[in-house]
Amino acid sequence: MKKRTLLSKRYTGYVLVLLFGLLAGWLLFHPKRTNEPPVTPVEEASHDTIWTCSMHPSIRMPQPGLCPICGMDLIPLIHEESSTVDADAIHMTSGEVRLANVMTTVISKQSPVKETRLYGKVEVDERLLQSQVAHISGRIESLDVSFTGEPVVSGQVLGEIWSPGLITAQQELIEAARTKLEQPDLYEAAKSKLLSWKLTATQVSEIEESGKTQNAVSILSNTTGVVMSRKVNKGDYVSPGTVLFEIADLSRVWVMFDAYENDLQFLKKGEPVSFTIQALPGEKFDGRIIFIDPVIDSYTRVARVRVEATNRTGRLKPGMFVSGLVTSPVGSGRENIVIPRSSILWTGKRSVVYLKTSSSGDPVFKMREIELGPAVGDGYIVRQGLEEGDEIVTRGTFSIDAAAQLEGKPSMMNSDAGINPESAGSSPMSHMHHE
Repeated sequence: MKKRTLLSKRYTGYVLVLLFGLLAGWLLFHPKRTNEPPVTPVEEASHDTIWTCSMHPSIRMPQPGLCPICGMDLIPLIHEESSTVDADAIHMTSGEVRLANVMTTVISKQSPVKETRLYGKVEVDERLLQSQVAHISGRIESLDVSFTGEPVVSGQVLGEIWSPGLITAQQELIEAARTKLEQPDLYEAAKSKLLSWKLTATQVSEIEESGKTQNAVSILSNTTGVVMSRKVNKGDYVSPGTVLFEIADLSRVWVMFDAYENDLQFLKKGEPVSFTIQALPGEKFDGRIIFIDPVIDSYTRVARVRVEATNRTGRLKPGMFVSGLVTSPVGSGRENIVIPRSSILWTGKRSVVYLKTSSSGDPVFKMREIELGPAVGDGYIVRQGLEEGDEIVTRGTFSIDAAAQLEGKPSMMNSDAGINPESAGSSPMSHMHHE
């Protein structure tokens, strides 16, 4: 009996130790109560949440995943504005705009002016170029003008021609002069023969009065100018009509420009032209278009444009290279929308620009196809697609277009939106080459 009582006390002690241990463990490890709300499972992001990459902010995905460029986990993009936006528009933060160096300009109408640059050279005015010819057959006895480029004046002796026919004609005149009262017709015929050989009336009178014949006849210049070429040498035999010299009057010259066929629409007869010459730096000359060649050269694809310029000082010399500028209004004097060349992206026959569509908050850009007119200076006339007051991107256009291509939105290379969200995260090439 005593032994049973001892065992009962021993079991009771074990139970008390166990209960004490449980109570101590509960006190030590049981969390303290706070006022924090109970933890609930993280709610899934809204269906409209946009996911982006912290290293590549241009990435925009409709669901979480990995960045198609670097493979990092995408993070939700939080927009300050909750209003509905265009699905085809490009959304960029202010920081992204500064990083891409994007600049915009509000376009307005203006009166555009086309500056056409022309290149050519100085040439002789063909109307002032004359050929000095022989009027009698014979031999060149002497040349008083013996080199090209020598200036001459009208009536100057250029040389002499010895001619047997001349001696005979003079003898006929001397004989006819003795009987000119009885046979006036014979006298006039002998006199006219010498005059037709370009002997002057004074020379004919001297022959008639002296009764002596001359062995040679002088070649007199029929114009004032510069000898452009010498066709004969001393001792050459010539016949009537043989060209002896070519003499050009350089007091007025032509400036012949080459105009490409796409520039001809801006050139008109009578328009003023300012030009400079490489050999005379710092000087500016003026002239007017007097002729535009109606035929385009089939090889060079240019037409000749003729400008007339005065040259009283003789500083404009044939063969000099010339650079000309023609300034003409475009569009019949009406105001047109002109945008900078830097704002335009070309792909085939398409020309596109990016418009800024939001004026508050983060900027939003959208592609717009336009129809271009002729080029004017550093810009182009817009025929269709833009209105006065539109704000377009004038710098950083390629950066915005690259972001549009990555997002599968309308861009320079892709006129239709539509990247498949299921395959967008598989490879970066699927963003860049999606069609």
